[in-house]
Amino acid sequence: MAIPLAYNFRNLWTRRLTTILTISGMALVVFVFASILMLAEGLQKTLTETGSFDNVVFLRKGSNSEVVSGVTRQQASILETFPEIAVGPKGQKLLSKEAVVLIALTKKGSDKPSNVVLRGIDENSLFLRPQVRLVEGRLPRMGSTEIMVGTSIARKFKDIRVDEKLCCGMRDWRIVGIFDAGSTGFNSEIWGDGDQFMQAFRRNGYSSVIFKLRDSSEIQRVESRMENDPRLTLEVKRETKYYADQSEMMAKFLRILGISLTIIFSLGAIIGAMITMYSAVANRIAEIGTLRALGFKRRDILIAFLLESLLLGFLGGVMGLFFASFMQLITISTMNFQTFSELAFNFSLNFQIITMGMAFALIMGLVGGVLPAIRASKMLIVEALRAV
Repeated sequence: MAIPLAYNFRNLWTRRLTTILTISGMALVVFVFASILMLAEGLQKTLTETGSFDNVVFLRKGSNSEVVSGVTRQQASILETFPEIAVGPKGQKLLSKEAVVLIALTKKGSDKPSNVVLRGIDENSLFLRPQVRLVEGRLPRMGSTEIMVGTSIARKFKDIRVDEKLCCGMRDWRIVGIFDAGSTGFNSEIWGDGDQFMQAFRRNGYSSVIFKLRDSSEIQRVESRMENDPRLTLEVKRETKYYADQSEMMAKFLRILGISLTIIFSLGAIIGAMITMYSAVANRIAEIGTLRALGFKRRDILIAFLLESLLLGFLGGVMGLFFASFMQLITISTMNFQTFSELAFNFSLNFQIITMGMAFALIMGLVGGVLPAIRASKMLIVEALRAV
């Protein structure tokens, strides 16, 4: 014969104040835990979605980002001859030779400088990035000093708007458009003509070459072709893997930080749950004796108090995740440690984070309630009934 679940709800409602305080403590821990996991997930999601599975990126061997990579003009010309390159709607090869440099811009509000990616593109770059769409102004003309900026750049940096001029590389660049690339890292970049950027910043070669595969399974053939050509001291990656690798170190750091902080905070929440449950046991000694006299076994008492503690953890987990879900409305900026540039992204909540948050809350409830539950179950009937 098991004690009804309604019994647990009634007892929690009777001790409303301590119940609310305990649930709030657990909710705070779950909120911190989920928020930091959402931060890491948002960073990883933004960079992963930046790439396309059908695109491949060529970098100098040993380079972990385009900022420190170099591809010579000769190497780029050789890559243009690869038969695995897809053909565009106008019959052109979908290959782009791009130059990436860093410049410092002043942020709004703080007036502090921050690095921003300046990406030199060519006429094929937009065909390779269909997620990019113009939201204001027009596209820059190739061969000119016109540029367009991502929405995150326009929103977070001073004097970045259409028809303004940006001075860098000893030239004035006219902003003619603002583009939106969805939830990708391109929103934190400035685009313009690659040859003009190379001249202004005195670059002799490209940072990377990107092309679209005519068949996504042909990447092994591309790798084999490169290995057999000693002139191509390059490495190739799918664009999705390239951007996923960029996010790996930062995301791992955030997850470790989140788990470490949560463990520290959870100790307080567990102690709070334990105090609450010990108080419940102390105030219900006579009630426990009555239950035992009615025929309920020690196991029933143990399970009843454990369920009550798990219920506290469950409610705390639900509350913490509810408030953490609103973090998805916030956009934050941080430094991409692979490129040392500004990167804007949103918190991201998924089923895995919800599961981990609820599991953590239930574990806190279980650990906090197990000792009081054992104490309640071990009470002798005669001693408990003396409190009646």
